[in-house]
Amino acid sequence: MNKASDVYVRTAEPDDEDSLIKLAHIVGIENGLFAMNEEKVRNILRPLLYLSGGIIGVIGRKNELEGAIVLRISQNWYSDASFLEEMCVFVHPDYRAAKGGRARKLVEFAKKVSEKLEMPLMIGVLSNSRTDAKTRLYERQFGSPAGAFFLYGARTGMMQPQDVVN
Repeated sequence: MNKASDVYVRTAEPDDEDSLIKLAHIVGIENGLFAMNEEKVRNILRPLLYLSGGIIGVIGRKNELEGAIVLRISQNWYSDASFLEEMCVFVHPDYRAAKGGRARKLVEFAKKVSEKLEMPLMIGVLSNSRTDAKTRLYERQFGSPAGAFFLYGARTGMMQPQDVVN
């Protein structure tokens, strides 16, 4: 996938699970707050891979994912109304500078899913790395933010590779 026009988001399938787990390890190291429990991640991703309770959009071939967005149908604690919750948007470090606007395409995928399901999309930036650039991307796609996240006593990206629990 060298040309920008070759970059597209497809719906993840069950045989993408192991590749998604590889990406999840990188996400955890770069942006995690706590040690990653791989079994828990698999248990959350599996239903979405079968389009049960959400969807995962991916860029790349099987066993060589360049990026992913994980979306699940959720509800706030105070309401029965459902919305689409973005759990993770991630582009593999090897593809961040490549042509094709992978992060933008993943976010556009989320917008299309939101429109198709006729559900509001809740998406945000929770990162201590390149936060301004990520926020600008989201502002271009969605307009003004509806709040902010703050961390006290923690920073993202503190997980180490040995912190993965299997």
